Amino acid sequence: MMNDLQKEKLCLHVSWVTIIGNVLLTAAKLAAGIIAHSSAMVSDAVQSASDIVSTVVVIWGVRLSAQREDAEHPYGHERMESAAAVALAGLLMATGLYIGFGGVKIILSGLSGSFVVPGYLALVAAVISIVVKELMYHYTRAAAKKADSASLMADAWHHRSDALSSVGSLIGIGGAMLGFPIMDPIACVIISLVIIKVAFDIARQAFDQLLDRACEPVLQTQMRSVVLAQQGVLRLDSLTTRKFGSKIYVDVSIAADGALSVKEGHDIAQAVHEQIELHFPAVKHCMVHVNPYPAQDTEQ
Repeated sequence: MMNDLQKEKLCLHVSWVTIIGNVLLTAAKLAAGIIAHSSAMVSDAVQSASDIVSTVVVIWGVRLSAQREDAEHPYGHERMESAAAVALAGLLMATGLYIGFGGVKIILSGLSGSFVVPGYLALVAAVISIVVKELMYHYTRAAAKKADSASLMADAWHHRSDALSSVGSLIGIGGAMLGFPIMDPIACVIISLVIIKVAFDIARQAFDQLLDRACEPVLQTQMRSVVLAQQGVLRLDSLTTRKFGSKIYVDVSIAADGALSVKEGHDIAQAVHEQIELHFPAVKHCMVHVNPYPAQDTEQ
């Protein structure tokens, strides 16, 4: 598990690499779309341009979430990363709607007139975009998993949505060149639907982190096993978890022999606390409450 400083450095490095790549790719796709008269490729360029803005949002979120606790934020700033993911999802949604409406407008205007057949340059640009954006997706996704970063993972999926939009562009441009010019603007609409779906998934995951959603049942089961394995723990009364950005808070109630001294009970609670944080690096804090174990239960 990376510490906050290592996480910030990795996220910032990946973000700047992808920003440079997206600037070059956006310029190339926009030029190809204009020169080759392809509405799908121009829409694809808009999608790549939104990637630049989204990566800036990621940098903002990572830097804010890495700040230490203070008097006004005693639990830290990890949720700022989830907030950045929500902002990124909103940007994706707006991009998808913009591209979709643009495609519909071209279809409606073309039905009353004539469609423009794109040139080969747009086809080449689509192929290059697919390869580059898919590489960016895998590069960013690997870093996001290593850093356990929600906003960086959202940015990775933004790259994947761009690769998928380029696939749509390739199909639309190819179809138009084969004698079906309406395929080019139809590709815009398909691209928009893919982008909107990705935006929805990112927003749902980010809201789960903002709304104190519990951890997955499998993870909670593993935590219960760790708690019950500690010496002196006679019963696990309750275990609750809540996600806090990329971190997890855990509250545990255990039962110990009621005849133990306060210090002995404290030592058992401390052991549970330390083992939970040791076995589950994403846990930022584990609070343990000790209940006296009833005498009648001991006899059973």
